[in-house]
Amino acid sequence: MGKVKSAFEIAMEKAGSIGTLSEEEKERMRDEEKVISILKEFYNRRIDSNGLWQQLQGSKASLLRMAQMNIIRSIGLGNATEELENRMHGILAIETLKKKPNTAMIESALRAIRDLQKDYEGMKERVMEDLKTQIEMHPQLRMQPVRTPDGKTVRQMTLSVDDAVKARLGEYLSEQEKQYNEEFSGIIRELEEHIK
Repeated sequence: MGKVKSAFEIAMEKAGSIGTLSEEEKERMRDEEKVISILKEFYNRRIDSNGLWQQLQGSKASLLRMAQMNIIRSIGLGNATEELENRMHGILAIETLKKKPNTAMIESALRAIRDLQKDYEGMKERVMEDLKTQIEMHPQLRMQPVRTPDGKTVRQMTLSVDDAVKARLGEYLSEQEKQYNEEFSGIIRELEEHIK
């Protein structure tokens, strides 16, 4: 297996075929690669938000913004609560390194994300419980079409209650998830606007 090339090495190879990079461009690329390396440590839980703050201290505003945007883009509605909290703390830690932090607005958007995630998880649990109750009360919902050896299709009880819930969960959640994802995207856009 060959050596994996860094973004800097790939860019340098491309630059070699196009022309040479200026010292400023080379420095910017090295800085960006350093930030990506620090974020990898953060995502892999080798450092926490305090470690992130310490390692990014003294970085240029553009690199701080890049790091925050990278973390924001890694947030999803389905993130585990602990993971979301870690990323929120990381975004805020970086914000405090700026000359003019916009902490209050960013905290507000991050709280909105956390609240939406809690509401989303609660909705999923309620839907699963409702489905389970319905399936237990109506066993025919556990039936599936099965093809017999003579080519006919008959309905047989083939699913356990839990399997039937899982099979039907997607149908019930699709519309709800669409609404949650739209609201989540709006909050993310708002958060990105506050990152300067």
